[in-house]
Amino acid sequence: MPATRILGTAAVLALSAMLLSACAGTPEAAEPEPTGNAQTPTAAPPEPTATAEPEPAATEEPTCDTIIGASVVADFESLGWTSQASPLYIGSTEMEDGLQCMWADFDGPGGDHGQMFGWAPISEDVAAAAQDELTSQGWLREDDGAGVYITESADTAITTDDDGYGMTYHFTEGQVKVADTKQGLLVIEWPKG
Repeated sequence: MPATRILGTAAVLALSAMLLSACAGTPEAAEPEPTGNAQTPTAAPPEPTATAEPEPAATEEPTCDTIIGASVVADFESLGWTSQASPLYIGSTEMEDGLQCMWADFDGPGGDHGQMFGWAPISEDVAAAAQDELTSQGWLREDDGAGVYITESADTAITTDDDGYGMTYHFTEGQVKVADTKQGLLVIEWPKG
């Protein structure tokens, strides 16, 4: 092999080796020249994290949208129903911090058809007085391990559930729930948590 060809091949190999070594890694960053000022290291940006939806606070105020389950609210809204809030009364007594909600299509032809739900905090003595007032008016009392149900007599109830229960209050420790039927109490999910 002629010498010029060998030198050319060697030059090509040397050039290729330099190019490969230059492409194989990134050059080291040059050290900053001291200027008399302290260099502040730059921290890497923090990794993004998923933000969880906040849980409703235990002190959140009850609303017509929160005292019943979100799926029930969605079902009502899909029917074109809205809610109207009012104070909650048991007999003649207004429950402080209580809420009664009527869900219906108030603008439609069947505006008188809907469902009612309510909730209030209640003390033991106010609960006992309310239960006495209702039973003295002919409402029916049922005790169970979870509390006391006071139900409107089926003879006077506007609507009843499959078991014949009309408007029903459920008194448990520190609270009372109400719905237009006993089965309706099952959709009340307040307080949350």
